[in-house]
Amino acid sequence: MTTNRTILIVDDDQKIRTLLKTYLEKNQYEVLLAHDGASFLAEFERSQAQISLCILDVMLPDTEGFALCQAVRKRSEVPVIMLTASAEETDRIVGLELGADDYIGKPFNPRELLARIKAIHRRSGQDRPPTALTAPPPQAPQPPRFFRFNGFCLDILERSLIDPDGVASALSGMDFQLLKLLVEHPGEVLDRSRLAEVTRGRDLGPLDRSLDVQVSRLRQRLQDDGKQPALIKTVRGSGYVFATTVDTGHAL
Repeated sequence: MTTNRTILIVDDDQKIRTLLKTYLEKNQYEVLLAHDGASFLAEFERSQAQISLCILDVMLPDTEGFALCQAVRKRSEVPVIMLTASAEETDRIVGLELGADDYIGKPFNPRELLARIKAIHRRSGQDRPPTALTAPPPQAPQPPRFFRFNGFCLDILERSLIDPDGVASALSGMDFQLLKLLVEHPGEVLDRSRLAEVTRGRDLGPLDRSLDVQVSRLRQRLQDDGKQPALIKTVRGSGYVFATTVDTGHAL
């Protein structure tokens, strides 16, 4: 598993770029900067292999962060955080629907942004600053690699979903964590706060619909009817339940 800690930031405000670069480098991250959409895409193509997370400003002089999020998702499942100065919930929902992993409103506290970055990296196993070499811990029993359900197969090692036709597709960090939690607890009602903690590392606000958007996006991947879902069912007042049988194993 990669332990890259390189963040690509695009923002047309030089003061914000300088602030974030200085602050994140003090916290042992490498930072790449872009001032508009064109420079972001050029840097992303050049450095994609080492980038562990992208931070996209929604409003840019030559494009929107939403378009850049779409461009990133066509090339990679690297986590994306959107920066938005708009108070409209619609902007946040659009970003999530396009594949963003989180969002934060302007003006923001750099410490809050750092906490969001750490939560995403922690879920993907990347929140490990360089340390001295130590003796490896004792080997623990290996958990199942494959979870099979309704013709689909979730590959934990590759972080991919194999559909009934045998076609594999990579999952974004939040989609992977959500589906992994569901298949590990089939038939169990998972409350919203637990799902939010696993996928976002934080509680949901009373009007926060980001989890519902994420569930809707995952249902589409699983060909699960949103109006009458058979796999991910809503339990009103509680959360969601994965209503199918799951088989596990270490080989296809």
